[in-house]
Amino acid sequence: MQNAKGELPAASPEIAKVTLGWFSGTMDGLPVQESVKKLSELEHIFLDEAARSHMDQDQEVYRVCWWSPVSPGVEGGLFWGVTTLRPGKVGDEYFMTHGHSHANRSRAEYYTPVSGRGLLIRMDERRLTWAEEMAPGTLHYLNGENAHRVVNTGNEPLIFWACWCSDAGYDYGAIRERGFGVRVMERDGQPVVIPYE
Repeated sequence: MQNAKGELPAASPEIAKVTLGWFSGTMDGLPVQESVKKLSELEHIFLDEAARSHMDQDQEVYRVCWWSPVSPGVEGGLFWGVTTLRPGKVGDEYFMTHGHSHANRSRAEYYTPVSGRGLLIRMDERRLTWAEEMAPGTLHYLNGENAHRVVNTGNEPLIFWACWCSDAGYDYGAIRERGFGVRVMERDGQPVVIPYE
């Protein structure tokens, strides 16, 4: 709304100025945070640990950028972010995110991809595990009771946006200890979902 002089009011100092590169998976603005996961940080996640240990440990597997307009743990707040998961394999296993559950199992999350192809792997508390196709235009609702991980099955970066509750928290422990119920491996040039070994 303009004032009497025809000017727009100045932005409130509490309002961050975050801009999105929707299809390129970029976020710009002072409050935007970023985390990069390299192969060195994904020890014992892939089936072929010997193959992983002989690869370039500085190789980026995925990058997450996000905006936290409220502090973590604040009830009722939302975070917004984007993940870029690189194409590649460790042995015959496709690059993937570490995977996690929400510490607060009542908190849900949305994913929507804008570039690339992959699979969203979900696992319930009984370790029943299933995969959902991810491609530009698909929308995925993740309830807080399911552990989840994303696998890039294509030849280009898989970019997906996410919105989650600021008090969801992260639980990585069970995944580190027991993994998921399935793995996604390349067989005859195609991704195949196989039971966890």
